[in-house]
Amino acid sequence: MPRSYLVLLAVSAAACTVASDDRVVTTPNSPPDTTITTSTDGEPTTTAPAPPVDTTATTLQSSVPDPADIELVSFPVPSGSRPHDVAPGTNGEVWYAAQGAAALGRLDPATGETRHTDLGSGSRPHGVIVDATGVPWITDSGLNSIVSVDPITEAVTVYPLPDDHPDANLNTATFDGGGDLWFTGQRGIYGRLDPATGDIEVFDAPEGRGPYGITTTPEGAVYYASLAGSFVGAITEDGTTTVLEPPSPDQGARRVWSDSQGQIWVSEWNTGNLSRYTPDTGTWATWHMPGDGPQAYAVYVDDRDLVWVSDFGSNSIVRFDPTTETFDAFPLPHDPGEVRQILGRSGEVWAPESAADNLVLIRARQS
Repeated sequence: MPRSYLVLLAVSAAACTVASDDRVVTTPNSPPDTTITTSTDGEPTTTAPAPPVDTTATTLQSSVPDPADIELVSFPVPSGSRPHDVAPGTNGEVWYAAQGAAALGRLDPATGETRHTDLGSGSRPHGVIVDATGVPWITDSGLNSIVSVDPITEAVTVYPLPDDHPDANLNTATFDGGGDLWFTGQRGIYGRLDPATGDIEVFDAPEGRGPYGITTTPEGAVYYASLAGSFVGAITEDGTTTVLEPPSPDQGARRVWSDSQGQIWVSEWNTGNLSRYTPDTGTWATWHMPGDGPQAYAVYVDDRDLVWVSDFGSNSIVRFDPTTETFDAFPLPHDPGEVRQILGRSGEVWAPESAADNLVLIRARQS
């Protein structure tokens, strides 16, 4: 039962289509335990994939471009940028968290030109999202703060976390239906910032360490993934968390994303699974990613309700069609690429290759 807690170089994409016979849900069986080796910063580095459970899943309707009609376009960013997250802006630009440069980067896709805004000494930006007015917001683990940057003046505004929550290891942010910004910290917190007042409220996460990816449904509900806790948290209006447990134990839920129906898609780092939670019925569906030793890191659902997942195991970005339950794998331009987050806008999917100082645009092939 759920538990509540307060607390421009074009790259040809040689796509591989794989039909998934590994489907799941509702009631988990008991696969073997997953073995995890954890690094000093709390990131799992070694895993033994657990097998998926088998059952039947519902599907969504989607219109799917043929893999042969998809291209990957590569945009180099300054050496040492180590782009972690990326966010398309409102005026055609693309923002990225230049984690290695203590800066917020901005790419003009039309020219390939980049520009960095210094975020200050000690900055280590992780996530970036853009609000409805075009302002980028950054979760900065080095500053232990939420940071916003004026897109015109490049003025930097810093919103520090309260002193009683140092070194939160801030990860990712999202805006809820009321305009508040919710964020995660992998050392065991999640929180809420009111952009109008600058007030920040921080909550202790269930089961301690782990909060990582976060998303908002079309109805404005907020969900986050706990990597170390291996659960998905549904945040209620009063700030409490209801714990939702995917079918596979110790799966390492890393990132989450909502589709147009408010269903929550989850990338499972430890099992190599892609899972979906349907709030209306409280049921889960799970598919095992293709290939040998998949490691599902980032997940994003586009405007066709197609699901995109980065796979560290195959060094690719994988597209999943919920209607046909098939995967298409698109190899990354660089090896390793290490895509840690995916975001997009209509007709475009963007991904940062953090290991290659490169941004990747996935789109319909241009004639």
